[in-house]
Amino acid sequence: MANGIMEIGPIAGWQPHKSVEESLQVIRNVLNGAESYAICEKENGKAIGAIELILNGHTDMTDRDDECELGYWLGQPFWGRGYVPEAVREILRHGFEDLGMHTIWCGYYDGNQKSKRVQEKVGFVYHHTCENVPVPLLNETRVGHTNRMTKEQWEKIFY
Repeated sequence: MANGIMEIGPIAGWQPHKSVEESLQVIRNVLNGAESYAICEKENGKAIGAIELILNGHTDMTDRDDECELGYWLGQPFWGRGYVPEAVREILRHGFEDLGMHTIWCGYYDGNQKSKRVQEKVGFVYHHTCENVPVPLLNETRVGHTNRMTKEQWEKIFY
């Protein structure tokens, strides 16, 4: 598999893919939400990650239609180049302006400093920490940290 895939999956709560076919199945069956998008390099259009607003009925972070969860990942060779913060800023705009969201939730597991940093950088605010969060794809539990951004907070940051 692609260089770095061994570090991306486990820190985010899933097993590294063992084949291209497995990755294609994940794209077809997991990365197919109504608000799921590829993160692409501008120069060549090459897909290097994904970002999604996970809507009510598909997330355990909320049961409201005007709230959703943000999820993202990026291939390791592209880390540290500002791609994820740029994509997050745009999907926040889309969520608040186009979809009418009031709150967007986002979380990370203990130890995922890169995801924590992205959320801090774009203005998410700490909400709570949960101990013993089930991570079914790895058959374990972890400490999970949850952040949120309201439309009002977003407007103060970006307008």
